[in-house]
Amino acid sequence: MPAVHRRDFLAATSAGAAGALTLPAAVYGRVLGANERIGVAFLGTGLRCNDHITVVNRIKAEKKSVELVGVCDVWDGNDQIRRGLYYSAQRCGLDPADQKHVTKDYRRLLDLPEVDVVCIATPDHWHAKMAIDAAAAGKDVFCEKPMTRTIDEAHAVVDAMQKHQRVMTVGVQSMADPTWMRAYDLIKAGKIGHVAQAQTSYYRNSIAGQWRTYKLTPDMNPKTVDWDLFLGHQFSVMPGVPLAPQVPFDRAIYGQWRCYWPFGGGMFTDLFVHQTTHLIAAMGVRYPARVVGAGGIFLEYDGRDVPDVATVVADYDEGCQLIITATMINRYPIEEVIRGRLGTIKFVKGGFEIIADNPSGGPGMPPRLEDRIRGEFVDCKPPQGPHADTHALWENFLECCRSRSRETLSTPELGAAAFTTVMLGVHSYREGHVFLWDKERRKMLPGNGSWSEGWEKRSQARGKPNNIIGWEAGETGNTFVPPDYMKLAGPWVDGRDPAGS
Repeated sequence: MPAVHRRDFLAATSAGAAGALTLPAAVYGRVLGANERIGVAFLGTGLRCNDHITVVNRIKAEKKSVELVGVCDVWDGNDQIRRGLYYSAQRCGLDPADQKHVTKDYRRLLDLPEVDVVCIATPDHWHAKMAIDAAAAGKDVFCEKPMTRTIDEAHAVVDAMQKHQRVMTVGVQSMADPTWMRAYDLIKAGKIGHVAQAQTSYYRNSIAGQWRTYKLTPDMNPKTVDWDLFLGHQFSVMPGVPLAPQVPFDRAIYGQWRCYWPFGGGMFTDLFVHQTTHLIAAMGVRYPARVVGAGGIFLEYDGRDVPDVATVVADYDEGCQLIITATMINRYPIEEVIRGRLGTIKFVKGGFEIIADNPSGGPGMPPRLEDRIRGEFVDCKPPQGPHADTHALWENFLECCRSRSRETLSTPELGAAAFTTVMLGVHSYREGHVFLWDKERRKMLPGNGSWSEGWEKRSQARGKPNNIIGWEAGETGNTFVPPDYMKLAGPWVDGRDPAGS
């Protein structure tokens, strides 16, 4: 791979990177025919993006009328670690010297009528800006999770996709697995009664430190990396808020950006988003009402900002709770389950088990899990093989691009709800407060006593709220059946027994 003359190209693009280019006056969005070729451009060609390139090349080889037409990255790249602009250009079948389709400035690709779709796999702080600009330019968007870096950005993306009627998929691979929708159908039908709690986890263990396994190389330097464009400090989504602060060049920030708050959200947004997205889809909820986050850097003292142990607890107006927990210093997981009054859905390889529960039993010591509790297995036949889930997401996305259906397997609306949940946990962890979510105004509010007071009032009024999960199937398993002696309860007024005795 020739390298010297390509640096001339770097100088040409970096000079105009900050603001010289504007989006085209005309929008090039096309109405695609059933067999018309869809042109895909890739923005941010790191390791994950090269997985996408592998998948789209495979779809192209299957004669599915898709073409890889452009790449963008701020770094020249390195063939040995399989990353960067020129390495990825070759994998797309592009001439690395083609400055029209191989560029460090993503806006050049949005100008091209042959680009129908962009795949955004940059660091998180660029996701919203690129997605919104792509929608305004008439492009559909496949964006890696998390959808954005901030809550306000997430809703700005949702608004842009709705305004411009663009198709978008958020790259949560597990949403290609039918397991979650099968579970949702059973929950909606009342199979496990009222859903009260769910839990999920993401555990890893690396002696090198989480995300420090991304290799740093000597050729990552200011001559090969457009550092200002990487930072994006001259760009914004929300007025007056730069995408990231202006800081000195640092290979660790460039190559391992997930360790630092200005560029990502650590485990909360990188890993929790996966689990949160598919579990809220299965439960049938979206935005939480109240969130608290906890954790800390308990072992990985390597200069990172983000914790190596973290937990988010989210409470919902529908009368349920979601717990998401993880550590980067041990790989033994907790069970991924959804608990209802009449049973539990336990997610296992290939599908889930339904474990019946009987609410008529009395109190007692909780069982220990020396022996696995088995239930009725539901085989959901998830995608199998390397990149199979990503392949299924792309197949669905491209089909939606042709049909103009915005109901992809992983919509921006679902993505915004999942991201808001975990990001509220980030704010709680960093600021030391419980936070509430105002759904109507789409705003984070400081926590107060209203959450617990509301539930206490419902209990004292002995009323049945009308937003409980599972009520679509009737009240089976959702009602409380008090024992007869509870008729003796209640305040004595003027010395009179409320039971009439």
